[in-house]
Amino acid sequence: MEGSAPASPEVVTCGETMGLLLADDGLPLRRARQFRRTLAGAELNTAVGLARLGHRVAYGGRVGDDPFGEDVRATLLAEGIDAAALHVDPDVPTGLLTRDRDGHRRIRVVYHRAGMAGSRLTADDLAALPIERARLLHLTGITPALSESAARATADAAARARAAGVPIAFDPNFRARLWSREQALPALRELAAGATIVLTSEDEGAWLAGIDAAAAPARDGDASGVRGAPARDADALAQEIAAWFHARGAAIVVVKRGADGAWVSDEGRGGAVPALAVAAVTDPVGAGDAFDAGFLSGWLDGLDAPAAARRGAACGAAVVQVAGDLEGLPTRTELEDLLSDTREADR
Repeated sequence: MEGSAPASPEVVTCGETMGLLLADDGLPLRRARQFRRTLAGAELNTAVGLARLGHRVAYGGRVGDDPFGEDVRATLLAEGIDAAALHVDPDVPTGLLTRDRDGHRRIRVVYHRAGMAGSRLTADDLAALPIERARLLHLTGITPALSESAARATADAAARARAAGVPIAFDPNFRARLWSREQALPALRELAAGATIVLTSEDEGAWLAGIDAAAAPARDGDASGVRGAPARDADALAQEIAAWFHARGAAIVVVKRGADGAWVSDEGRGGAVPALAVAAVTDPVGAGDAFDAGFLSGWLDGLDAPAAARRGAACGAAVVQVAGDLEGLPTRTELEDLLSDTREADR
């Protein structure tokens, strides 16, 4: 009806969005001469993933008064995401990330983000973010690593959600390039303790839970920067990680295992969910954010945790086959095709 209030968002999230210069042709970064310009940011990836699956999303953050900042706003609006809480900083530019891509070797990343617009995020910037009217607040451990003001903004957003009875989904997303383990550990544990849904990688989950065992290499495709996951039966490890988070209030815990799928525990009832097979991995970066989008979409739609994880796995599989963080995120129709294993050409 004309003049009626806009519908409340299902999900709100906030964080740093950067310009991304992605090396073409899979060349190592030091040899690349041609780059694709796009955008990157864990919370943005999940927000766009949810919006493409048909959910109402609101996003908060801070960008520079520059072409990358303009692109962020245009992208949010094009995806149907509420950008009222996206602020333009006239004094510093939008952050920039430059990287290469490959499905089989370590990816090289160069950041230009210290002191940039995203790191200047404040709680006041998020005042317009409609947290209290949402069904879910999604946070990651990246934003509080950016600066003291960004950490306070994240904590304030979580406090607003808890005061309003809004569930919180939390992905620790530890980045060793942004802060040390000693700095990160208490902050990430505090955010996890207030979350209803925890979406963690196997390695960082073991680290946060303080599980001490023989070190093992991180799984292929893990970009968390965390090493030293226990070398033990994978399901037993996942159960132990999930139990630790459940004891601190999480109702649902997802332990993401990359190409090996995920372990899902809903109030202690757990089980493994396989990954979707893909013909080739073009670019693994962004798969975890895509998984988060698919899983949270399933949760919003009332699916049980294993079914939601299968939706997450499908979104992750779609993303790794395409270069870039956003480009492969599927629509609802594309997701249904993936889950039904529809491979015939539409002709």
